[in-house]
Amino acid sequence: MKNNEPNCMVEIRDLHKHFGPLEVLKGIDIEVANGEVLVIIGPSGSGKSTLLRCINYLEEPTSGEIYVDNTLVNDRSLKHKAFQEHLNRTRCKMGMVFQQFNLFPHMTVLENVIESPIHVMKQDRPTAISKAEDLLEMVGLAAKRDNYPATLSGGQQQRVAIARALAMEPSVMLFDEVTSALDPELVGEVLRVMETLAREGMTMLVVTHEMGFAEKMADRVVFMADGFVVEDAPPHEMFTNPQHERTKQFLAEVLK
Repeated sequence: MKNNEPNCMVEIRDLHKHFGPLEVLKGIDIEVANGEVLVIIGPSGSGKSTLLRCINYLEEPTSGEIYVDNTLVNDRSLKHKAFQEHLNRTRCKMGMVFQQFNLFPHMTVLENVIESPIHVMKQDRPTAISKAEDLLEMVGLAAKRDNYPATLSGGQQQRVAIARALAMEPSVMLFDEVTSALDPELVGEVLRVMETLAREGMTMLVVTHEMGFAEKMADRVVFMADGFVVEDAPPHEMFTNPQHERTKQFLAEVLK
């Protein structure tokens, strides 16, 4: 049964995902409260990115239920056209930022940020530009508004990608290893933007290997391995007193 408490922004119930005979998610149950920052850690191949992609329906779940803002994302009782319309509405509530920046190379920074608000949300151009300028100011790139992506560093491109996702005014932000493709000296500038969002109360699900960010900014940390949630705890407990042997092994490796 769905949790009807208004404070629950994301709820995942018994989520399974198969790729052919391979079961990648093996019955995931997670709740994320409105305004909560949930950081998901774990070894490569544990199902972390697949989980985020299922939430946003970039991957179709094999079974289980995903609710975002009390709406069933994978409501397959709807016929094809109605389901696509439902999915488009639901996706507007979710901003997603990937490891790769996926900016349109032929558009300026500003044009990248206003594209979806104008064409999906049907905002008028002056309103979209005004909001985009505020977002670019927030991510520290107001001066780059007329640049093309190829002229920016990886960290700058990723900050544009975050601004672009925020331009859709989402209820929840999904971050999928957004710093893992960056040179080490550029990681901090992206994490600082994410820290700002967290402090402003944005609901966030963050898949990352940045344990410092998890320790500093997470309300809860989930450790995944082999398609399961192995442990779910506040960051201090997770990093100082993990309960499961698999968690202890992983943290011993990554915190060397």
